[in-house]
Amino acid sequence: MAKTYERIDGRLRTFIEQQPLFFTATAPLSGDGTVNLSPKGLTGSFAVLDERTVAYLDFAGSNAETIAHLRENGRITLMWCAFQGPPGIVRVHGRGEPVFRDDPRFGELLTRFPDIDPARHGLRAIIVVHAELVRDTCGYAVPFMAYEADRDLHGRRFAREDDASLSDYFTRKEHVAGSLDGLPGLPLPLPPSTV
Repeated sequence: MAKTYERIDGRLRTFIEQQPLFFTATAPLSGDGTVNLSPKGLTGSFAVLDERTVAYLDFAGSNAETIAHLRENGRITLMWCAFQGPPGIVRVHGRGEPVFRDDPRFGELLTRFPDIDPARHGLRAIIVVHAELVRDTCGYAVPFMAYEADRDLHGRRFAREDDASLSDYFTRKEHVAGSLDGLPGLPLPLPPSTV
């Protein structure tokens, strides 16, 4: 049976912090706009900030749909599934915002991710999500799958970039400055980091 929670703490917090993978879902306001669903991983790139707020590092990639949707309307859902151990699914429905590298809050937020070197991955923003609804469900149909390790390809690819070359990379990508539906995405040129 599904259950609703007032906060992210105790067993719920432990569950989501133990999962090596989670998913984000966002959508534009337009009824015919493109819904986005993205997997997120890399150990150390997710943090529970308080009982109603979570955050994750938004790294270099081929598009910026989540950023564009959050800039337009702020709606986001995060989901974690148990692929090992007892079954379970947790969803955090809420309002999110991208905190860009030139935001005064960026440096303090970055301290919440001590186990990852953001320079190796082309960090472009920190996504902060304020929970409005937290629910779990059974997850009985989620298959067992074994986690082996994080892939090192992303870090190897983006470790060789500096701010200028990373900004150039984003500028050349079709759906980074703007979403698939033409919404504003990542501000370019890439803002300089405050840290």
